[in-house]
Amino acid sequence: MKKIFVFSFIFIFFLFGMAVVSSKKVETKVQNEMEIRGIYISYLEYLTYFQGNAININKAYINKMLDNVHDLGFNTVFLQVSPFSDSIYKSNIFPYSYTLTGVEGKNPGMDYLEYFIEEAKIRNIKIHAWINPYRISSTTDTSKIAKENPAYSLLNTSDVAINDDGIYYNPASPKSIDLILKQVYELISNYDLAGIHFDDYFYVNQEIDKNNYAKYLENNPTITLEDYRLGIINSMIKSVYKTIKDYNPNLIFSIAPDGNINNNYEYHYADVKTWLKEDNYVDIIMPQVYYGFENEYRPFTAAINEWQDLIKNKTKLIPVLAFYKVGLNDSGAGSGKTEWLNNDNIISRQINFSKTLNNYNGVVLFRYDFLFNNKLATSKTKFEINNLKLSFKAK
Repeated sequence: MKKIFVFSFIFIFFLFGMAVVSSKKVETKVQNEMEIRGIYISYLEYLTYFQGNAININKAYINKMLDNVHDLGFNTVFLQVSPFSDSIYKSNIFPYSYTLTGVEGKNPGMDYLEYFIEEAKIRNIKIHAWINPYRISSTTDTSKIAKENPAYSLLNTSDVAINDDGIYYNPASPKSIDLILKQVYELISNYDLAGIHFDDYFYVNQEIDKNNYAKYLENNPTITLEDYRLGIINSMIKSVYKTIKDYNPNLIFSIAPDGNINNNYEYHYADVKTWLKEDNYVDIIMPQVYYGFENEYRPFTAAINEWQDLIKNKTKLIPVLAFYKVGLNDSGAGSGKTEWLNNDNIISRQINFSKTLNNYNGVVLFRYDFLFNNKLATSKTKFEINNLKLSFKAK
């Protein structure tokens, strides 16, 4: 009986030990899968590869793009699905993007988002839908806006403003907020996405909401214009987060703000400090830390540490890195302007440093063409890519 007891104890202990080992293997696997190794694919890629081609040719381009992304070790694509109050998918709200065909509203012959998702699944790549919530056009030419674009009926109203560099929705307009929430819901309810992603296009026009602000002051006479705008954007972000989580708590909401924290307050009215202190705003913060280590005004190490120090909640940190600067002069870096010319391992060094941060959850590179289009390659591109492979493999 004693022998049976001892044997049973040893057997149970063995099973327990195997379970622990197994759970550690699973835990490690999950942790590795959670690390995002991402890349942006933007409307600029669509302009380069898609316009004027037959559908089968564009499908081949998409397949090649995803093959390149996969082979280099990326596991995530941030795909620009709505660059200009439009869509690369079949939408009941926005017209098809001119970036696909050259004409806004023209049917491109297939649902590009759906095809990207289908092919990405085959390669075990996740797709996050990247939206520009307020930008209508990057020119001031209103004649190219399709009549079915919701912006068309709002032209010459306070809901839309024209800048020297483009046309934008008014962030303070209830109609703008409604459009954003409808688009987010349309995307998450119709497509198998990993998440929704915004970049730093919030307040672009500094006069656009003056009438809204004046009306608000009637009942809130002490609020400053800055606080008013910060509140407008915070309310929108919180509503987007709730829309996403109410539909599927596992979907990720990420934002890529200006890498300069002060700029977010002075120009964009993006209250990043609140998002990283209070819950229910964002899952992942992806600051565009487009600085070299030798940048005279904002060196990379100091900048990314500043973002890390802001995080007081469970938000994950994923820096967006400037692959587009590889091998080029960085005119805004002061005494560090030649750093990208003189070095061929800046990106990999930035990735390795980022891995030491407490809230690190991966890295994202801007953007696809600067890695894979030979016309944009510099003398340093190949070396940076080889170093990148090693960084992705490093634990």
